[in-house]
Amino acid sequence: MNKISVVVPCYREEKSLPLFYEAINKVTGIMKEIKFELIFVDDGSNDKTLDILRNYAKNDNRMKYISLSRNFGKESALYAGLEYSTGDYVVVMDADLQDPPELLLDMYNTIINEDYDCVATRRKDRKGEPLIRSFFAKCFYKLINKITKADIVDGARDFRLMNRTMVNAILEMKEYNRFSKGIFGWVGFKTKWLSYENIERVAGESKWSFWKLVMYSIEGIVAFSTVPLLISSFVGLIFFLISIIMICFIVIRTLIFSDPVAGWPSMMCIIFFVGGIQLFCTGILGQYLAKAYIETKNRPIYIVRESNINSKNNM
Repeated sequence: MNKISVVVPCYREEKSLPLFYEAINKVTGIMKEIKFELIFVDDGSNDKTLDILRNYAKNDNRMKYISLSRNFGKESALYAGLEYSTGDYVVVMDADLQDPPELLLDMYNTIINEDYDCVATRRKDRKGEPLIRSFFAKCFYKLINKITKADIVDGARDFRLMNRTMVNAILEMKEYNRFSKGIFGWVGFKTKWLSYENIERVAGESKWSFWKLVMYSIEGIVAFSTVPLLISSFVGLIFFLISIIMICFIVIRTLIFSDPVAGWPSMMCIIFFVGGIQLFCTGILGQYLAKAYIETKNRPIYIVRESNINSKNNM
């Protein structure tokens, strides 16, 4: 009998959890030939999420929960769930039902009957999402696929079913600054994509504001590409060449017209412009330096405060 581990990162999901638990139970009830374990990772929630998970665990021996000592972020919670999973296959999904549990049956049949290591999902559209957010999301996917070797599909969700070989490969990537969409693509493996129409949250509000998504995008670019460093070097070279041309022009003009003072306003504009470019390039360097600094500390990706699991990979 194959075993599937369902990993569900949770952060302030007290309103969504009862609905999700009911939905996943309907699916597992249909897939009776498969053994399930449900691993919920409470990412430092300050509502009743953990209390709900404790109550479910009392009456359901499939139910495992991990409560982190603080809010480490979804990426860390996801990694914790993968690290504690023991299934032959592992599915990652959100608790807000934007990842429809009923797709799990098709995903499992595909990965069993066809030669795939992973069955992933993507949204056909961005219905219900603000236009400006959709526009920047599409721009991000186009940009990151051009400047990185990670295959990141537009509209890709974290909702995917993976075999144990792929999960182990992901767990080998122990960097502190994590970008799972990039990691899923970087490790490779044969993946089939299933598309579905966008589904809005069943309860609660999204924890991802526009600016959090912008910062997350920057994390992804810095984590999987050094192209921004090349761009800053290229911009520096271009402005160096421009400065040489301008010096030659000023020298020649001074020798011919003896008018070195004219053009003070334009000179100040150029100084401010070049100064801005320099600060921008310094900021890019700072991002990479900061990531390297954090990685050298070798801090744990997450810290467990409470769990009903005895130890990793031993349930």
